[in-house]
Amino acid sequence: MQLEAITWQRMAERLAGHLDERGAAPGQPAWQRVGIDGAPAAGTGVLAGELADALRLRGRSVLVVSAEGFLRPASLRFEFGREDVDSYLGGWYDTAALWREVFGPTDPGGTGRVLPDLWDPTTDRATRSPYAELPPDGVVIVHGPLLLGHWFPFDLGVHIRLSPGALARRTEESARWTLPAFERYEAETDPASLADAVVRADDPRHPAWTGIRAG
Repeated sequence: MQLEAITWQRMAERLAGHLDERGAAPGQPAWQRVGIDGAPAAGTGVLAGELADALRLRGRSVLVVSAEGFLRPASLRFEFGREDVDSYLGGWYDTAALWREVFGPTDPGGTGRVLPDLWDPTTDRATRSPYAELPPDGVVIVHGPLLLGHWFPFDLGVHIRLSPGALARRTEESARWTLPAFERYEAETDPASLADAVVRADDPRHPAWTGIRAG
């Protein structure tokens, strides 16, 4: 895999330019959806924020959605224990709600009325956040773990990858039980093959990436 050293800001500018070019093509959906995939230790929110800023400078309306806002209730997440790898991989995130509240409204002919989050894992209660009304040229950026492989209709997918050693070092002690889940995710889903761009961020101060793949 050929990698190019780059800053997060420059990467965001390149991604924003690519989205502008794609949005100008005839037959494209009115709204664009971006997925930034990576383990919590990868800090997907950093690139999501940089990309949102770059798009807003171009006059685009942007909504950033964290997958953490679409966790399922604790009673469902912890049904088989608090550290069950199978549950983490397949049952912690409410993918049906993401389809219903984020992707459905931004499909062609949708309303553009997107719910930014649904569930607060700290209080284990519904967030009751108001819906956001995105104009037809708006962009939704969804970021978080395990996003690729669910057939989410991303117009642009980015996978932030950490080596096993870096992932272990940067994962909090209380969350290290999730490491086998990400090992399986890499082996079974191969998110790098599904993404339009892959970022290597073992040292978050010096990311490198593949650039945006053609196709």
